[in-house]
Amino acid sequence: MSAFSLSRWMGIILKEFIQLKRDRLTFGMVLGIPVLQLLLFGYAINTDPKNLPAAILSRDNSSYTRTLILAMQNSGYFKVVRQLTDEASAEALLDKGEVQFVIEVPEDFSRKLGRGETPQLLLEADATDPQAAGNAIVAMQGLVNSALARDLSGALATGAPVPNAGGIPGTLPGPVDLRVHRRYNPEGVTAYNIVPGLLGTILTMTMVLMTGLAMTRERERGTFENLLSTPALPIEVMTGKIVPYILIGLVQMTLILVAALWLFRVPMQGSVVLLYAVVLVFVAANLTLGITFSSLARNQLQAMQMTFFFFLPSILLSGFMFPYRGMPEWAQWISSLLPLTHFLVMVRGIMLKGVGMADLWPQLWPILVFMLAVVLVGLGFYKRTLD
Repeated sequence: MSAFSLSRWMGIILKEFIQLKRDRLTFGMVLGIPVLQLLLFGYAINTDPKNLPAAILSRDNSSYTRTLILAMQNSGYFKVVRQLTDEASAEALLDKGEVQFVIEVPEDFSRKLGRGETPQLLLEADATDPQAAGNAIVAMQGLVNSALARDLSGALATGAPVPNAGGIPGTLPGPVDLRVHRRYNPEGVTAYNIVPGLLGTILTMTMVLMTGLAMTRERERGTFENLLSTPALPIEVMTGKIVPYILIGLVQMTLILVAALWLFRVPMQGSVVLLYAVVLVFVAANLTLGITFSSLARNQLQAMQMTFFFFLPSILLSGFMFPYRGMPEWAQWISSLLPLTHFLVMVRGIMLKGVGMADLWPQLWPILVFMLAVVLVGLGFYKRTLD
């Protein structure tokens, strides 16, 4: 056995660097993934979302109401985007997810305040994601009384200290009785938000990865030549490889749905048929992306790298792990291009809110556009002859 050779060892190291330089995709992943993670975690991820969209349903247009709205916007947690006139509009906005909160001011609000009574104020919150709504609800409970106290006088305005039965100082209640109604997930069960999200996350990872390896596997084994020698059109090859995996995706969806209903007790408020239809479109979109990756990659390793590069921003920016509205606008714009972002809104809407097709269309058409764009790119890179 020969002795250790420093020159041979350095030669092997140099060879690896040369191979890495030639493999541009791997070299890009080495540099791109750390930068991507740094940008996403450093700038886009925020567990304390601000400027959450809110609507006001006010039957009392008094100075007290205007003070309350101004205090909400100054808190940074709320962004009043709509002024409503009826409860049906408020219900529709919450179901579609267009607003996170609806604040209902009763018609006798200012009159009761003027009499020294304690009027009720209703805050309806979309609590499908407890983490997104939690801090804003806590902030609302504090700012209501502090904002109105400046326009009132007396003990009710300030929460003056009084002795209780045990002789320990307490405080009088504030001027307003805030009632919080957590819609769709009143108990704040985390599984109601996470488990439907896992359905989209698991399907994204498995569907893109499996189909991404399909074409490259045949190229490495030499069977791709047989496909090229047949009269099959590119669209026939792509769709022929997608259909079997669609069935696999539906089987996975069934297993996850059964576990969600029986193990985690996630409610099913909407139509199961509609849920399967939405999943079918989502699975098809991910499979077309996987086939496109396989037509771009030269081997299975590159296909896996592309899959990981797509999966990382999908899981971080879609609203699965962190609140969607807590991200800056540029991150939300990138997120809107990802199918998983829209799928999570739809699956949570069906299971937790019981929404119908009309409410799902604003989230469904971006997935269809994504799938069409990916198919066109895949067909463009599909080659009828081997390099």
